[in-house]
Amino acid sequence: MDAFTIQLTTIAHGGAALGRHEERVVFVPYGLPGETVRAEIIMDKGRYAFARLVEVVAPSPDRVTPPCPYFGPTGCGGCQWQHANYAAQLRMKTEIVADQLTRVGGIADPVVHPTRSDPTGWAYRNHAQFHPAPGGGLGFQRANSNEVIRIEPETEDDTSSCPILHPLLADLYASLDLGAGDALDGLARLSLRAGAETGDCMLIFEMDDDLPPGLEIDLPVSCVLLLSDGVHVNLIGDNHITEIVAGHTYRISAPSFFQVNTPQAARLVQLTLDYLDLQGDETVLDAYCGVGLFTVPLAERAGLVVGIESSPAAVADLLENTAEYDNVDIIEGAVEAALPALELDAPFSAAVLDPPRAGVDRFALDSLIERQPARLVYVSCDPATLARDAKRLIRGGYHLVEVQPVDMFPQTHHIESVALFTWTSQ
Repeated sequence: MDAFTIQLTTIAHGGAALGRHEERVVFVPYGLPGETVRAEIIMDKGRYAFARLVEVVAPSPDRVTPPCPYFGPTGCGGCQWQHANYAAQLRMKTEIVADQLTRVGGIADPVVHPTRSDPTGWAYRNHAQFHPAPGGGLGFQRANSNEVIRIEPETEDDTSSCPILHPLLADLYASLDLGAGDALDGLARLSLRAGAETGDCMLIFEMDDDLPPGLEIDLPVSCVLLLSDGVHVNLIGDNHITEIVAGHTYRISAPSFFQVNTPQAARLVQLTLDYLDLQGDETVLDAYCGVGLFTVPLAERAGLVVGIESSPAAVADLLENTAEYDNVDIIEGAVEAALPALELDAPFSAAVLDPPRAGVDRFALDSLIERQPARLVYVSCDPATLARDAKRLIRGGYHLVEVQPVDMFPQTHHIESVALFTWTSQ
């Protein structure tokens, strides 16, 4: 289809700018609101379409030159917004959260505070996943593709490596020597993890079988083999790193999830504690609790904390991280199965939900509504599922007080938010 000129007016959930052309909405990735661009349709859905940016005719004042040589529609898919200045990124994230709560959640005029910025907007990722690249070496997947683009390590006279990697990971990646020939045979993915506050580093080789014989490791870091069935085997050092967030130390094993931005994770913790306003005798639910990011500080402020987590590796970490507290009960299992079956001597006074991107299972949400905790903090990594779940909570008797977005993922369209709900009854 021939290129056409379009005025972009809004930013959409998912990161693309949008405008209208011939009576339909057109989404244009790598465009910005306020720009006039030339674009061509690559996917026609009838009432709406997706287009490829061909030329920026009149740029937005928010447009900047991306510093990363791998950024762009044919480059690495890890970042989507390096072409927007950081103030604009924060503004767009706030707008997206409010828009999703209004359109998906049906909430008129939700209170959404300005997104809290990252300290620098760069060099924050404490966890990165690399794939074998064609022709050798490692790289990241291209945007909207399984194809891998090779990422060169940073050198003294060349700063070409990923600019959102934490310096510990950038240094670790630059020091890798994976050999040649069949050294990467059988490798599905190589993960690099670091404790930003502790200096701990770990390599995680994700493979279907054992390490190939051509692979040699000579680095002063922990190395773990993670097999396809979830089993992780120590190769060098420990099978975990430690990290410090808001004054608490956490053990994080190779398969366990943890927030990729340590300073902003501390903000999530503080926001959650502020919203809950615990007085010391409450019974608190911590659902999808992982290794205990919220469980540990909650245990210091509540009478009892009940944590629910489905990952065996995360539960093992959680037990270690909460070992000093005698007021923590841990349940291993899916929240939607464990919560309805849970029997307590006292009802929940408060609850924390920190679900994956898919949001909270509706059976878990309904079970929580039946228990009616007075305060509920929902930590979300996807505004659309937050809005969907907020709609169900409000129908069940809750009021959305406010939402505070926190920029955990600068240079990307991903958005973390902390929402406070209070029980109002019906």
